[in-house]
Amino acid sequence: MSTTDAITFWDGVHAARPAATDPRPNARLTETVADLPPGDVLDLGCGAGGDALWLARQGWCVTAVDVSSVAVERLASLAVSQGLDDRITARRHDLRASFPDGVFDLVCAHYLHTPLDLDRATVLREAAHALRPGGRLLVVDHGSTAPWSWNQDPDVRYPAPREVAADIGLDPAAWTVERADSPRRVATGPDGRTAEVTDHVLIVRRTA
Repeated sequence: MSTTDAITFWDGVHAARPAATDPRPNARLTETVADLPPGDVLDLGCGAGGDALWLARQGWCVTAVDVSSVAVERLASLAVSQGLDDRITARRHDLRASFPDGVFDLVCAHYLHTPLDLDRATVLREAAHALRPGGRLLVVDHGSTAPWSWNQDPDVRYPAPREVAADIGLDPAAWTVERADSPRRVATGPDGRTAEVTDHVLIVRRTA
């Protein structure tokens, strides 16, 4: 899939959803980050912007990127309307071509699943290298298919967190896996429907 096709696809996904006035943060983000001291955070695939807005409210300086210009423009508008534009930088960015500049205390990648030809392992490896010592990479993947998912392929396979960690291939002398599990929760979709889903959660901390 070309860059143009990717933008068209994800612009279409976001344009088809009503613009949220106060999008919710992801549950795995809030449970993981609530007790961390705020710093610099990179939000990969920011989508509707719920994570970026919540992080900014907690005092984090947020760089939020997405391949969809619709998503980025909506987040930038929300940041201004909520008085958070001094803490949120929203940019359209194609992770297949380059990785955002900066050094971070936290990098989040929530549900970075895509029909694009994206080398996720390379992206997540770059994310780990963009961490300061002591910083964390939080990767939350789907472990099951929700009724509202754009991908309803019954044969889709979701790699377990340890498989994701192995694919990234980080040196254990410099990065430590702090969490790798598959908790379940009741989630609410964009249309208000609820369903029990599985999340695959991986947290890697840079130690050196």
